[in-house]
Formats: sequence, C-alpha cells, structure tokens
Amino acid sequence: MAAAGAGGGGGSVNPGPSAVSRRVKYASLGVLVVQNASLVLSIRYVRTLPGDRFLPTTAVVAAEAMKGAACLFLLLLQHRGSVRQTAATLREAVVGQYGDTLRLAVPSLVYTLQNNLQYVAISNLPAATFQVTYQLKILTTALFSVLLLGTSLSRSQWASLALLFAGVALVQAEQARGGGGGGGAAAPGVSPQPPEGPRQSYAVGLAAVAASCLSSGFAGVYFERLLKTSGGSIWLRNVQLGAVGTAVGLAAMFVVEGSSVATLGFFYGYNPAVWAVVVNQAAGGLLVAVVVRYADNILKGFATALSILASTVASVHLFGFRPGVAFLAGTAMVLFAVYLYGRPRRGGDGGGGGGDAGRRRHGGDDGSGDGGDAGWRQEGGGKSVGA
Repeated sequence: MAAAGAGGGGGSVNPGPSAVSRRVKYASLGVLVVQNASLVLSIRYVRTLPGDRFLPTTAVVAAEAMKGAACLFLLLLQHRGSVRQTAATLREAVVGQYGDTLRLAVPSLVYTLQNNLQYVAISNLPAATFQVTYQLKILTTALFSVLLLGTSLSRSQWASLALLFAGVALVQAEQARGGGGGGGAAAPGVSPQPPEGPRQSYAVGLAAVAASCLSSGFAGVYFERLLKTSGGSIWLRNVQLGAVGTAVGLAAMFVVEGSSVATLGFFYGYNPAVWAVVVNQAAGGLLVAVVVRYADNILKGFATALSILASTVASVHLFGFRPGVAFLAGTAMVLFAVYLYGRPRRGGDGGGGGGDAGRRRHGGDDGSGDGGDAGWRQEGGGKSVGA
C-alpha cells in the first residue's frame, strides 16, 4: 500500500488534506518523536541497571510476536471481522505464494540481527550518542538503493550524505577521547551506572551500531524490492514478516542464549520497565505505518531531529550525560544533513524524499521515505526499529 505522502512533483504537503488527515499527521509525528526517544532511553535504562538483567534475545522475540499479533488483529478488522476471509487471505499468502514467504526470511533474518545489535549498542553507548550515530542508516540505505534499485540521488543528497558522515565522525571523535560523559558520569543526585552495574565497552557499542546501520540499509532496500514485485496489504505483509521474524528470533535466541534461557527461563529479569520496552518496540512498527501514510518527508525529518534532541536533553538529566562542543557541532551537522537529504527537489527532477527520491522517478512510486530504513515501508512494510 503506497503512502499518500509526497508526490512525484516534490510537494512536501499532500494536496488539500482534510482536517482529520492533518490532525492524524501531526499527532502521529508527535507520538513518533516520543516513541523514538523513549525507546532508546528506556533500553539504555533497563540495560544499565545493576542486578539481574533480562536476556535481550527474548525481548526481540516477544516484540516480534506482539507486533505480529497486533497486525493479525488489524488484518481481521480489514476483512470486517470475518475469520473465514482472514484465514483465506493468510492461506493464499503463506501457502499459495510460499515463494514470497520464503523470500521474506531474508529481511526477517537481517532485521532480527539488527534488533539484537541495537540492544548491544544501546547497552554500551550513551543514548544520545547512539541516536546520532544511528542516523548512518540514511547513508547505508542510500548506497544500497543505488546498488540494488538503481536509485538516482541529486548532488545535494550526496552532499548531505557526506555531511552526515562527517557529523557522526565528529561525535565519535569526542566520545573516543572520553568526552560527553560516556553515560557513566552522573548528574548531581543521579547514579546512572553504579560501580556494581554492568561493564560497558565503547568499541563494542560502536561496532554494534555500525553493523545495525548496515543491516538496516540492506534489509530495507531488499524488502522494498520484494514488495515492488509482490505487493500485498500492509497488515498482511506485517503478519508474514512478524511470523517469520518470530521464528528466526527464536532460532537466534536458542543459538546465542539457549543455555541461559533453559536455566533461567524466557522471562528472566522481566519487570514493568522491560515490558514497557517490549511494547514500545512492537508499537513502533505500527506507528511508522501511520506516519508514512499521512506525513511527508520534511516532517519526518523534523521528527527525527526532535527525537535526537529529546534523547540528548533527557540523557543530561537522567544519565548525567555531558555533551561537549564537538558533540553539539556533530549533532547539528547530522540534523542539517537529515533535513537536506529529505528536502524536496526543485526543477524537473522529481520530488526528493530521502532514499526513495530516485525510486519515485524510476518506478513511479509516490510514497515518501524518511531518508532511512523506513523508505521501504511506504510500500506496505512496517518493521520496528528505533527509527
């Protein structure tokens, strides 16, 4: 299902949107800002607490199962509550078109890896540093779009990618020098990482977020390519992706932490805060589908910027994070790069919108991407990632 966002002419606002559409658009964007920032902050919180820690692979499985169940319910509503019609649709999609289901295993496998890597990254990096660095997914998505989809990027978009990389490098340079507090220095009266808390490794966190960005770019573009040839309802594809993702997640859980799960149990270390993380992550994939349907690329760019700023401000107060001059300058470069990358093109070269600008020219797609791994979601996907 293509989003009704930016059109091929590059307009940043839908022509003549209704009052309801406008309310839904801005409400969904506001919720997306809160969801993106709160997900990263809450994962950081639960993964740096002392004492028994939950197994992250179980949280990935739980979120996938929860999102799949929610999409199954929405698919049922789409068929006016008819269980028979819903079952027939699922049977045709899973059995009748089993090739598509098998091909979905590729992005599901990569997304499972990505979601697990995010837990590793956020467990070892300050929330604000992760948020800024994770915007490299824009770069990886753009590169894979050029390689796999034949996307054509404008000069300003290439310049924005270079600026994005430079901004992230500046942030990382400060962190490597020990600036920014590293998430370990506490504000007055705050002890985010007590001596008995889990040990953290900046190198491990950086490697994890880099691998997560790489997997995000590849899986998003691969899934878009698959959806262009197969189509399908947004909720149907989410049910398929959730089912395969749950199966892949279970396999990964048994390989990585099977002995721990067998000894401690699936829900070891779970508490209300952990359940809030799981629900938040599951809801993120559904929320993105709404945002892509009603919002345009510029507004999604602002939502990304606001979520980064919100994470930074919250990290200062909650975790004692102290951003230095290099961090602030690098963050400003990243925010401007996000805006520049998603800015509508002028002239006759079509509407620019993140990594999907060239795709609209080549394939006639009028969906709008967020310049990152959500570029494929306008076609009918909806994967939960701290977008």
